[in-house]
This record gives sequence, structure tokens and C-alpha cells, in this order.
Amino acid sequence: MTVKPVPEGYPRITPYLCVDGAAAAIDFYVSVLGATERMRMPAPDGRIGHAELELGNSVIMLADEYPDLGFRSPNTVGGSPVTLHVYVEDVDAVFAKALGLGATQLSAVKDEFYGDRTGQFEDPFGHRWNVATHVEDVPPQEMERRAEEAARSLGSAPDAAPPRPEA
Repeated sequence: MTVKPVPEGYPRITPYLCVDGAAAAIDFYVSVLGATERMRMPAPDGRIGHAELELGNSVIMLADEYPDLGFRSPNTVGGSPVTLHVYVEDVDAVFAKALGLGATQLSAVKDEFYGDRTGQFEDPFGHRWNVATHVEDVPPQEMERRAEEAARSLGSAPDAAPPRPEA
């Protein structure tokens, strides 16, 4: 029997979250995102040494922080530069539930030019989540038009291309 380099039941990329309060984080992700707990390995000191959650066809691994090993949570290091993007059935309901359970709104739920209804929050453990429901299939040319319009409305797109320097 040949051992597969990517084990059965695991996607090629799996986020591994360091959390200050992994047990509470598991409860939050199960409640808000509808995740299913696959496994939990407690450490002798009571912290969670490793846990796995299943969310649709994805896996999220997480553990309590272990600062002595360099494994620190976003709350310890002052935030996370990473945002996890998750598609859900009802973005408005998920977003409201997250805020009700202590998440902080980063951007309100709104319809985006690319066909998703999206909002962003930071969970109580310092991880950033972009939750979305796909509501419209937008053809490429229409998406390009909408993107230009959205950029103009934000003041970040020029009305015309800048002049090219002369050779």
C-alpha cells in the first residue's frame, strides 16, 4: 500500500490557528460557522495541543498558544495579517451571530461588484474572517465594468490612463 503525500480527508492547504482560549474558539466556530469538531487532543496542562474542525470540504486546525515554543495568538502579538474567507449559506445570519457572540465588525455586510454578499469581522480570539454568500454569477466583462465603477466611487481609479513618458 502506497502512502499518499496528502492524507485522505485533508485538503492540500489547511489553516492552523493559534488561539488564546482554543476550547472557547472551537465553541465559537461550531456555533457561528457551523463547523464540526473532528478531533481534540488535550495537553497534560489542560490546554488544547491540537484540534481539528471540518467546515464544508475544508479543515481548520487549531491549538492553544504555547509562547515558549513561539506559537503565539493574534491577541498576543497584536493582530493578524491574515483573513480567512468562508462561503456560507446565509451571510447575514452568520454575521449577526458572530457579532452577538463577541466578534467585532470590520466591514458591514454588503453586496459586492463580483457577485458576493460579504462582511468582515474579527473573532474574539483575534482572527479575521471574511464571510460571504455568492448571490450572482457576474460575467467577466461586467465584472470589469463594475470593478472600475467601484474603484471610481472610492476615488482610487483614474478616469483615464496616466500619460506615458516619452521615449
